[in-house]
Amino acid sequence: MTSSAEQQGQIGTTAPDAGGFDPLMQANIARVFNERDPDRRRIALSELYSEGATLYDPETVATGWSEISQAVEDLLLRLPPDFVFTAAGHAVGHNGAARLFWRAGPSDGPVAVTGTDVAHIENGRIKLLYFFVESGAHGEHRRRLSRLVESH
Repeated sequence: MTSSAEQQGQIGTTAPDAGGFDPLMQANIARVFNERDPDRRRIALSELYSEGATLYDPETVATGWSEISQAVEDLLLRLPPDFVFTAAGHAVGHNGAARLFWRAGPSDGPVAVTGTDVAHIENGRIKLLYFFVESGAHGEHRRRLSRLVESH
């Protein structure tokens, strides 16, 4: 049996405690998922994600900075221009895995949808990101997101 610290050293994680994951996960929401300018988003991806990173969401698997940027672009183009993602608290994690709850909706309106990001982090960068949209009571959040996308 090895300790968590020994395992983190073996996988190359540079964030040895739960607090070290929060800045990376918060930056991902602010600089990637809220960034509508593709050039700035691409710079953020190169700073926050490993080069061969993969994004998994319910409808897409995107590998590499260009594909991830395009997947985020496709999502943002289907949403109203004032739609923003915000963290719902701080990210927590250990042993190279981090989790952050988020919510999204109009910047001056009610929450339309909630979700969770789960990331595998290596060498201080996101290697894998799983983007979950919470289904809510009987899928209400998913229906709200679908209505927003359809109305835009």
